[in-house]
Amino acid sequence: MGVLDHIGITVSELDRSLAFYSAALAPLGVKELMRVPGELTGYGDVVGYGAAKPELWLSGGEKTTPHVHIALAAENRAAVDAFHAAALAAGGTDNGGPGIRPHYHPGYYAAFVLDPDGHNIEAVCHRPE
Repeated sequence: MGVLDHIGITVSELDRSLAFYSAALAPLGVKELMRVPGELTGYGDVVGYGAAKPELWLSGGEKTTPHVHIALAAENRAAVDAFHAAALAAGGTDNGGPGIRPHYHPGYYAAFVLDPDGHNIEAVCHRPE
């Protein structure tokens, strides 16, 4: 069992962020799986992304400080590359292009982007190739 079951972040413009995350996460096999309408939450729609179950939840609200860092698992290095390209095409800001980060370990291959609210989103592959 992993450490995290799910994580939720607040974004300032939900529709803008949904477009960004839908495009950026697609290369990782992650998509929108659930939407809980505002009439049930009492404060607005909440949208869950995942591969098998919702693990990343987005909700609308005010821009938050400090921003969060989320590292998402990628099956291979090509998926990391595709995530980075898709995130930039969807309006993300480069925060560290795809490459080896040997200060973590020799096979740590990752890319970093800032989402529309400045949250640092990483895709990482721990496999040697």
